[in-house]
Amino acid sequence: MLRTLTYCILSAADGQTILHYLKSLGYSGPILVHLKKTDHGVLLNGVWVHMNETLHTGDLLCLHLEENTSGTSIFPQQIPLAICYEDEDLLVIDKPAGMPVHPSAAHQRDTLANAVTGYYRAKGEIRPFRCINRLDADTSGLIIVAKNMLSAALLGKAMQQRMIRREYLAVVCGTLTGSGTVHAPIARVKPGDVRRQIDFLCGDDAITHYESLLCHAPYSLLSLHLETGRTHQIRVHMKYIGHTLFNDERYGGHDILKGTTFTKYKQFVQNCFAICPRQALHAKTLGFVHPTTGEEMFFDSEIPSDMQQLIDRWRVYANTKEL
Repeated sequence: MLRTLTYCILSAADGQTILHYLKSLGYSGPILVHLKKTDHGVLLNGVWVHMNETLHTGDLLCLHLEENTSGTSIFPQQIPLAICYEDEDLLVIDKPAGMPVHPSAAHQRDTLANAVTGYYRAKGEIRPFRCINRLDADTSGLIIVAKNMLSAALLGKAMQQRMIRREYLAVVCGTLTGSGTVHAPIARVKPGDVRRQIDFLCGDDAITHYESLLCHAPYSLLSLHLETGRTHQIRVHMKYIGHTLFNDERYGGHDILKGTTFTKYKQFVQNCFAICPRQALHAKTLGFVHPTTGEEMFFDSEIPSDMQQLIDRWRVYANTKEL
């Protein structure tokens, strides 16, 4: 696929080389090499030029970013997608719970990557699948997919620099009020194990801010903001402070049933598990600067029906102790 980008050179860039100018815009080394190798990849006032050409005020610089391979063997599938936004550079998708983002050895199809690849193919496009922020299979909500190498590089850098703002909604076990910050490093439990744990010696820095929105025993509804994006970060941090995500079996979300002989309470919890049969975590909002236009972008996703039904049932129980 071809992505054409055009820049009108302003006085601030007068006298710069094309190479220096593009580096100032965030073009990475691999992208610059790609442009150099592309036939008519860099045009200055309509003429194919080298990167060392000098720019002058009023010049028109045109770049052709061309990719003709998907780069992977992801099988394209025609799976419905909830696309919140699309342009030449990116997609914002509202991912359902139960859909993995990437294929794995045990799950080659029915992933977001399969669905996006199928979406591209149906439009006659061949593009690599480039996901910027990842979600666990059972976490619902907003995901950014870059459509070309430049948007992928710039959005990836924004993610590393903690410039992509994310809010999650989560139902956790126990009563948690107020707000706070969890600052605790995260590492694998052991090599090859998908599980993570708090590890102050070898873990990667991880910061999660939370605010309690609703608190009635036995659950709390939280708004969470991430500064970092470690695998299972919210799930591990909530377990660390003693408030495991509801129905998060991997990190102890079923422990709420242990140690109680109250039959009616057990029935309530089991009914809740049936209503929301996954960890109750939803990526609700995304905010970021568009990688090529510089526009401030903001997206909000409605809480999914399973989590809403869980909250409704829990409110009834908290107020009346009725199932």
